[in-house]
Amino acid sequence: MIALIAVLKVQEGKGSEFEAVFLELAAKVRANEPGNVFYQLTKSRTEADTYKVLELYKDQDAVAAHGGSDHFKDLGRKMGAFLAGRPDVEQLDAV
Repeated sequence: MIALIAVLKVQEGKGSEFEAVFLELAAKVRANEPGNVFYQLTKSRTEADTYKVLELYKDQDAVAAHGGSDHFKDLGRKMGAFLAGRPDVEQLDAV
């Protein structure tokens, strides 16, 4: 399995709008991506306006399917309006 941790910095005051779009994305990921095992938005307790997405996929094909999906592309663009920079994504191998 492959894990991803995406760190997203959101513009000050835009957290609730960002969360609403992300929750829509998460619902579509869970409903339409059988290779996705876990997809959860978390909010940092120590870094203001910082979110981390915890993701787990069955294999690299599932990661590619996620990134290539219409719902990810569409809602990713909508979320981009609330970000304060590019996401920082780390890919990990599950042990």
